Amino acid sequence: MAPTGSVPRKKHNEYLPVTPTEIAECALRCEDAGASILHVHVRDELENPSDDPALFMEVVEKLKGKSELIIQISTGGRANATLDSRKARLEVPCEMASLTTGSVNFPNSVYSNPPDLVRSLAGEMKSRGIKPEMEIFDVSMIGAALSLRDEGLADDPLHFDFVMGLKGAQPATIEHLVYLRSLIPQDSTWTVAGIGRAQLVMGVHAILMGGHVRVGLEDNLYLRKGVLASNEMLVERIARISRELGRDVARPAEAREILHLSVGHRIGY
Repeated sequence: MAPTGSVPRKKHNEYLPVTPTEIAECALRCEDAGASILHVHVRDELENPSDDPALFMEVVEKLKGKSELIIQISTGGRANATLDSRKARLEVPCEMASLTTGSVNFPNSVYSNPPDLVRSLAGEMKSRGIKPEMEIFDVSMIGAALSLRDEGLADDPLHFDFVMGLKGAQPATIEHLVYLRSLIPQDSTWTVAGIGRAQLVMGVHAILMGGHVRVGLEDNLYLRKGVLASNEMLVERIARISRELGRDVARPAEAREILHLSVGHRIGY
């Protein structure tokens, strides 16, 4: 579950959580609704994306003793982030962190992830026992992720997140999803993050194919055309659909087993 991201603001959707307190309180409600992973971005007092580790830590501290959620820290490159500031976020206790394994065009900018930066982030994650979620915006990024494994910078089984439907990156179609799935190792786990209206459609395809689903206002502001969503609504809907399609919803402890996570960085440890 990705509740905040770096782009939307409250003027776009009043349900968007932006302060550490709002993010933590939203996370607890989403955990009750069926979420097992919290993908964390933070904002400053002006709602701008921030790379301040203290804000990430504040979110985690507010969940300590109250939540079993898997904490996944974003190491994304917005907020004028540098390699050092992206690494600094990994000092926050977490079990997972996002790792985009290449560069991609966003609608109005370039999301730059040069190979040396990616290797450095991967090495930092491995040294801290943090499992990377390989963020795949384009098919070539799968090869880059496999190269990290071959270089000893990431361990099997790998976990992938296929980001689909973003303008400038890979389309959100079933054909593309089937192809992406065919390129990753059989023992890998994978999630789909559909952007905008693709979130529901690609999420359903992922459920039917045995994968997992990311939802949240980072990727999609609407429940349906013209109806703004909350994170809780999006989690509740995909959890209900998954159950109706015969897929039980994994609680955090079950998700840890699926993802082969250790408990060393759980909240409260």
